[in-house]
Amino acid sequence: MIPSFFKKLGPISIDLINSSIKCELVNISNNASYENFVGIEKIDATSLSFLYSKEKTQKKIPLGSTLICNMESAKYFDSSHKLIIVKDVQEAVAKLSNIFYRDLNDNEVKKLNDPIVGKNSLIGKNAIIENGTIIGDNVKIGHNAVIKHSCIIGNGSNIGANSVISNTIFGENIYIGSNSAIGQRGFGFYLNKDKNANIFHSGRVIIKSNASIGSGCTIDRGSFIDTTIGQNTYIDNLCHIAHNVEIGNNCAFAAMTGIAGSAKIGNNVLTGGQVGIAGHISIGNNVQIAAKSGVFNSLDDGESVMGNPAINMYSFIKKYKKVYGKR
Repeated sequence: MIPSFFKKLGPISIDLINSSIKCELVNISNNASYENFVGIEKIDATSLSFLYSKEKTQKKIPLGSTLICNMESAKYFDSSHKLIIVKDVQEAVAKLSNIFYRDLNDNEVKKLNDPIVGKNSLIGKNAIIENGTIIGDNVKIGHNAVIKHSCIIGNGSNIGANSVISNTIFGENIYIGSNSAIGQRGFGFYLNKDKNANIFHSGRVIIKSNASIGSGCTIDRGSFIDTTIGQNTYIDNLCHIAHNVEIGNNCAFAAMTGIAGSAKIGNNVLTGGQVGIAGHISIGNNVQIAAKSGVFNSLDDGESVMGNPAINMYSFIKKYKKVYGKR
């Protein structure tokens, strides 16, 4: 069963969309409506999606779908595609995401099923377990922890004191340190000098079995796709994982690593402390990144890098020795 963390408000009519944003409609009938507003990765023949101005997609856009884009991007689609052309895609996405989705209110949460707690599970003092939550067997929930509605906590998991878990599905044997926040809204919004407009984040956090998250970590839920942490991946204390990040299996990230939104990271990746990884890049399998490195470009499988900006580790050492000599 896939839990419902948010309230879907669709179908949304094209009339409401047209009145909410300044746009030009192409090949869209007056009675059109949309059940879901999704990222380009999930687009299908009946959905509404969007394409940012500098974004490229390898995915074939189904003819029945409708795409929000700017005038420049519209030139790449043939005359049969259904388009909503806007001046600023980010602004349109922020407005429409809040028309399609909203958080459950208190009354709706109260109507969810009572939480289910498995055998031999221990719930700490003053911990809050909201309705709709399913907690497996042999789980430990620390004092003052909060498990928001509809979360799934797999068997054998351990959640530290004062941690807040929302919009999240855990596999088995997950460890979460104290004072961590997982599943909150990500840092996605339309920048406006008078009042910024938040993008409603309808994604989730998925943490697969045997993963470990240290104390004081933050993992944001996805905007239109899920933020995913792979099996047996270990994340040290004080790390931040932004929205839409996908991390593979058997990775290890030392303390204070920060990974920006929509970065894709492969399997067996290792980082030293205080590494920064830019958003919207791909890190291959078996990559090693030295401490305090700043990674701004995608890396192929097996690369070892260091420095800011990060370059090949051996090239960095060679240049360092040339400048500073042997020490």
